[in-house]
Amino acid sequence: MTTIYEPFLAKAIALLEGSLDLSPYPIPAGFDSKSAVTGKGKRETTVTTTSYGAKAPKLRQIRAAHVQGGAALQVLNFVIFPELNYDLPFFGADLVTLPGGHLIAIDMQPLFQTEEYQAKYSGPLMEMFHRYQADLPWGGDFPEEAQAFFSPAFLWTRPAETEAVETYVFDAFSDYLKAYIAFVQAAEPVSDLEQLSAIRAAQLRYARYRAEKDPARGMLTRFYGPEWTEAYIHGFLFDLEKDARITA
Repeated sequence: MTTIYEPFLAKAIALLEGSLDLSPYPIPAGFDSKSAVTGKGKRETTVTTTSYGAKAPKLRQIRAAHVQGGAALQVLNFVIFPELNYDLPFFGADLVTLPGGHLIAIDMQPLFQTEEYQAKYSGPLMEMFHRYQADLPWGGDFPEEAQAFFSPAFLWTRPAETEAVETYVFDAFSDYLKAYIAFVQAAEPVSDLEQLSAIRAAQLRYARYRAEKDPARGMLTRFYGPEWTEAYIHGFLFDLEKDARITA
């Protein structure tokens, strides 16, 4: 049985492999796949989390966490981290299906919130963003502290129907990723030391925030325990602090 977000991950990998020179990104031992049995009686189900990791020139890490727990629990967290000498935004997609419905967040998350940066990386997306908003309306308030990490083209929505996820959300995910790949292909390395320092600080700020506030922490802890969960979040999902260039 194909789960709801398997086609999303397959599409992402196909787009990236068709456009960039991918190579494996090391997934630490124990993080490739993890399963646990949850619930009792008729509600008993196996929840499995699988990981995907790759890298490319200009991209330090391309990674996914795919949680599959039956019809009531499907999650794909897909993030791309640029190399430290490019001003590229992060590509981030959180695609979540729970018993209460779907939670969808897709964005090119900015390093900086300046008008110049928005004009470079958000401006070209706005027509596409508004086009998808017609079928994927704004999902409501999100934490004020998180707003610094999202762009004006942040697609945040709560579709009521699975069909909308399989059609409109799939198309939006694909189009945002295609646009991101185009930005990557056009990106030039940064050499200015002051700007490089600012990029490194912005990347660290983002990685630390995402690790600290990871909304999946409670779910993963419930299934796999706190020790594995914290190691997974800090050692794979948001592992920038372990990069030797950061600690040097």
